[in-house]
Amino acid sequence: MTSIEEDRRHWDEAAAGWELEQEQVALFGRPVADALVAALDPRPEDTVLELAAGTGEVGRALVGRVGRLISSDLSPVMVEAARRRLPEAEHRVIDMHAIDLPDASVDGVVCRWGYMLVPDPTLALRETRRVLRPGGRLATAVWAPAERNPWAAAFGRTLVKRGLMEPPVSGEPSMFALGEQARLDALLRTAFDDVRIEEVPLEFRAETFGHYRRVMTNLGATLRETLAALDESTLAEVDADARAALEPFARDGGYVLPGVSLVATAS
Repeated sequence: MTSIEEDRRHWDEAAAGWELEQEQVALFGRPVADALVAALDPRPEDTVLELAAGTGEVGRALVGRVGRLISSDLSPVMVEAARRRLPEAEHRVIDMHAIDLPDASVDGVVCRWGYMLVPDPTLALRETRRVLRPGGRLATAVWAPAERNPWAAAFGRTLVKRGLMEPPVSGEPSMFALGEQARLDALLRTAFDDVRIEEVPLEFRAETFGHYRRVMTNLGATLRETLAALDESTLAEVDADARAALEPFARDGGYVLPGVSLVATAS
């Protein structure tokens, strides 16, 4: 299992690519951001904490709707990227396992695609509950299982099949670690009593294979490093496999790739 410092270094390295693709991520993730804001249902006077905020896509939907937004991330480089995007918010480096805020100090917490990636999500959720005021609410999103998110799988599957990348280990943090509703529900109930989960569909649109490849490698530091280490012949074969995996989703000269996120409300 990775350590907090390893996670921090990973996201520091990934931050530049996420900032480059922040508008693409915002467009793709807008249905989830909208669902999270609706689930949180904040009041104008509320203080809201965003965990694992990345470059601030969800925060942009909250600024102006709440009295105080604390945008946070484990990575200082991500925090600076979010600060450039959202100067109206308060920005802090925060480890979700040890939230540096007093007990009962915020009215709401929002976290998009964060809990499945931390080493100890149970501890992170207990910390989340600790900082929420009585009656406060968590709105969070995770990815549904990999087979329901083909937009994310084109490169990963061929790299794993060829032995060029290790497959995810069951029980370890990963993109799809909390994809099953029963698993997510059980985890949230370790810290909260009332849990509701809904599915939110998304579409990833790429104009060309090159566009898709650019976004995936900018967002995925591990993928980028893996592809960069391949010889020219192997890289061409991997690209061909990934392109073939996208063909069922070809439309109007580009690609429309489906995805599903789970959005949960807990209180």
